[in-house]
Amino acid sequence: MLSFPNAKINLGLHIIRKRADNFHDLQTVFYPILWRDVLEILPQENETENLIFHLSGIDIVGKKSDNLCVKAYNLLKKDFPQIPNIIMHLHKNIPTGAGLGGGSTDATAVLCLLNDMFALNLDKEKLIYYASILGSDCAFFVKNTPQIGESRGEILTETNTLGIDLGFLKNKIFVLIKPNIHISTKEAFAHITPNDTRPHIKELIKTPFSDWHLALENDFEKSLFPTFPILKNIKEKLYDLGATYASLSGSGATVFGIFEEKSDNLKDAFLENKDFQIFQSI
Repeated sequence: MLSFPNAKINLGLHIIRKRADNFHDLQTVFYPILWRDVLEILPQENETENLIFHLSGIDIVGKKSDNLCVKAYNLLKKDFPQIPNIIMHLHKNIPTGAGLGGGSTDATAVLCLLNDMFALNLDKEKLIYYASILGSDCAFFVKNTPQIGESRGEILTETNTLGIDLGFLKNKIFVLIKPNIHISTKEAFAHITPNDTRPHIKELIKTPFSDWHLALENDFEKSLFPTFPILKNIKEKLYDLGATYASLSGSGATVFGIFEEKSDNLKDAFLENKDFQIFQSI
C-alpha cells in the first residue's frame, strides 16, 4: 500500500514559556503543504524479521533503527502483535532539518497505513494519541488540516472550528526555499527568549492577509538569523520578489513565501543556486 506524506509550514510560531520538563509551550498555526515523500508498506512473503526498512532519495543521517518510521511500526506492533512482518520503503523528497515536519509526517503515515492495512480499527483520536508519543508535531498529520498547535504542538484545534477561514490560501502560490544547512532543534532553542505577553496566535491569524507580515512572527528568526544570515537574505529576497508574506518555517532551515500569482522570476531567482532545494506550488 502506498502513501504520499506531505510537509507542513508554520504560520507564526510563538515560544511562550519553558516548562519544568525542559520542553517549551508554544503557539502556532500548522498548514499542510504538498511537498511529499513516498511511503510503501508490503507484507513480507518470507518472514525473516519484523521489519525490513529501505531508504532512497535524500540521505538521512543516523541509524535506521532511530528513524521515526521504524519507531512508529514498533510502537503499534507492541500493542497489536497481530501486525505481520513487513517491508517498508521510504523515498525522501522533503528535506530533513528543515522545519517542514518531514520525519513526523512519515511516521504518522506509517501509523495510518498499518491501521488501514491490518484493520486495527483505530479512530483519529487514538491515532493522535500514538502520534503524540512519537513527536510533538506528529499528531498534526493525522487530520492534516490547518490547525492551531499549543503546548508542545500536540494540542490541536482545527482552525475552521474557531471560525478561522484559511481557504483563501488554496489560491495562493507557495515557494519554499531550503538552503544547504541543517539546524538541530537544540541549536534552534539555544537563544530563544520566551514571551507570553502577545495576543494569542489564533487572534493574530485573523489579521487581513495583507498585514500578516506585521502580525505573524516566528520567534526562531530572532535566534537563528544572526547565526545563519542566508535565511534572512532569502526572506528579504522573497519580499523583494513580491511575496505578501514570508517567514521561517518551524525551527528552520526552510524559508517560505506566499505569492498572489506564479512568476517565472521566482524560479530564475533561486534555481540558479544548486545548493537550494525548492518547492513551488502549482
